[in-house]
Amino acid sequence: MKKYILDIATIFLVSMSIVGTSWKATELPRTQQEADKAIAADSLYNRYILNVYHQVRLDSAGLSEQVFEKALTGFYNMKYSGLLHAKSILTIADFDQESCKKRLYIIDLASKKLLMNTWVAHGQNSGGDKPSSFSNNINSNQSSLGFYLTGEIYNGKHGRSLKLDGMDQGFNSNARERSIVVHGASYVSQETINQLGRLGRSQGCPAVSKKLADQVINNISDRTVLFINNSDQQYNSVFLNETLAASVILNQEQLFTAQVD
Repeated sequence: MKKYILDIATIFLVSMSIVGTSWKATELPRTQQEADKAIAADSLYNRYILNVYHQVRLDSAGLSEQVFEKALTGFYNMKYSGLLHAKSILTIADFDQESCKKRLYIIDLASKKLLMNTWVAHGQNSGGDKPSSFSNNINSNQSSLGFYLTGEIYNGKHGRSLKLDGMDQGFNSNARERSIVVHGASYVSQETINQLGRLGRSQGCPAVSKKLADQVINNISDRTVLFINNSDQQYNSVFLNETLAASVILNQEQLFTAQVD
């Protein structure tokens, strides 16, 4: 286990030296040619985001384009940094939305499909129906924002569960120490919403329906990206470098075109 955590930490430190330091970070191009390339990459990236967003039908599922853009940017930064395995799965827990809404989105970026759209709980000290407070502190019983990598599957007090590694220093980097995991819970259900007017709340874990826990875990296991969002908070990440994400997409599109030709 210690070696696993050290490996994650080492890769994370390497990634920090590769990517930028803030959302929508850009560098001033030095030549007109570089400026043209930057504009082309940005245009392609924006088109790509819109195409995927509509192909997956995330608009009708209730996820905003802005939240999807942040999550997708993080996915490609993490992919570039070598943090991901083969699965092209992106999971978004959108805490801009109330808990009674199905605000967990599991997306297969390879097939452009929404695999699951279901409920997810937030921490009991993060708020009532809609969370407004977040913390990385131990024993805070609050949710933590940012990008996670999914870790090992294990059987614990909540049954089959999935460990998480928080990748954003200061925002979710204590996830392991806090035992923040994906697990099933009986309070994530329509019955609880009918009774309380909202989902029950966790001790900070993104808990899901007990009936769907196995399906969720199977879909997102094996070092895939989970992004927990709240747009009202002062959140930043080394993985929100749009310029780098655009370059990854540009290279991907060029490779695809070459293969077709």
